[in-house]
Amino acid sequence: MKDLIIINIGTLVSGDVKQPILNHTAIAIRNGVIEQLGGDELLEKYPQAKVIDAKGITVAPGLIDSHCHPCAGDYTFRQQTANFLESEIHGGVTTLISAGEPHFPGRPTDVAGVKAQSIFLSKSFRNKSPLGAKVHAGAVILEQGLEEKDFIEMKEAGVWLVGEVGLGTVKSADDAAPLVEIAKKHGFKVAMHVGGTSLPGSSPVSADDVIKVNPTVASHCNGGPTSVSTQEITRIIDESDCAIEIVQCGNYKTALHILEEIRTRSAEDRVILGNDAPSGSGMIPLGILRNISYISSVGGVKPEIAVAMATGNTARYFGLNTGILEPGREADLVFLDAPIGSVASTALEALEAGDLPAVTYVIIDGRVAVTKSRNTPPGEREPEFIN
Repeated sequence: MKDLIIINIGTLVSGDVKQPILNHTAIAIRNGVIEQLGGDELLEKYPQAKVIDAKGITVAPGLIDSHCHPCAGDYTFRQQTANFLESEIHGGVTTLISAGEPHFPGRPTDVAGVKAQSIFLSKSFRNKSPLGAKVHAGAVILEQGLEEKDFIEMKEAGVWLVGEVGLGTVKSADDAAPLVEIAKKHGFKVAMHVGGTSLPGSSPVSADDVIKVNPTVASHCNGGPTSVSTQEITRIIDESDCAIEIVQCGNYKTALHILEEIRTRSAEDRVILGNDAPSGSGMIPLGILRNISYISSVGGVKPEIAVAMATGNTARYFGLNTGILEPGREADLVFLDAPIGSVASTALEALEAGDLPAVTYVIIDGRVAVTKSRNTPPGEREPEFIN
């Protein structure tokens, strides 16, 4: 793979909630990894590199959807629609994390079947994914009868996610807690459904359940789609250390409560953003951008911090080597600009105004996957290769 240099960056959003904007105007990429941040001097250090002129627009880490429900390939049986994952990539998403595949027709609930499905889907998306995006699929749904040896077998096959606790036959916190402890012992990251039931056969989950089970992520803490009470949300924030997930397909009112509670505790590093789609609400290709715009324009969160919630925060909780723009990280990037006709002149201003920015380039592992989004409005400026 040829070296790639991105120059003339207007604003570099890092994805790091502690230092969200960087004072650099260029990025050097080698073998799909960020090698250096700097300025035009990088052109001299990498004379054979391909060069993209960013035309003064905003560059940020590729967005991470912390809550996806993939199925078989790029097709959702729940909504009978193809290419929904590819559409998310056109919305600036470069990594998608499964919270389980409950919509798979005839989904097995026996031990052999649930292991087979998780291994199959995990391997399938690693072998081929839409536009080369990172689709972390095969999140095992907890079923009665699973034992430690089963988690060891799945981990050896590349499975490392537990889907939303509460979607399978393991429903009570008493039953789930020991299995979650085993899963985490073997390096699994665990999502847990929070709120009312979302599927026939699933169970409502309360703050007591979350605190007892201690998952990695309190999934759709603002409801998926039905929310727990604000008092329950506050307890989850105060009495656990899990990630607090806000989703597009949730309750917008309790999302604002989460942000207020987080702000008073200076705990912005706890929040991650997901879609929770496909679901009964459908597919939302621009769902992560919509989350960022919503919490920036209505929720009082600075847009660069909101971007970090959709990138670096999620990467940290899931142990991913992406989501932050720094040397050694995978070169997953999104180029953003103010959309034509917006009151804003930059992508961050557009987000703060409640507009969706234009996605003009998406880069995955140093490779250009999208040059102009088919889903966002066009931007005022268009980056281009200059050699």
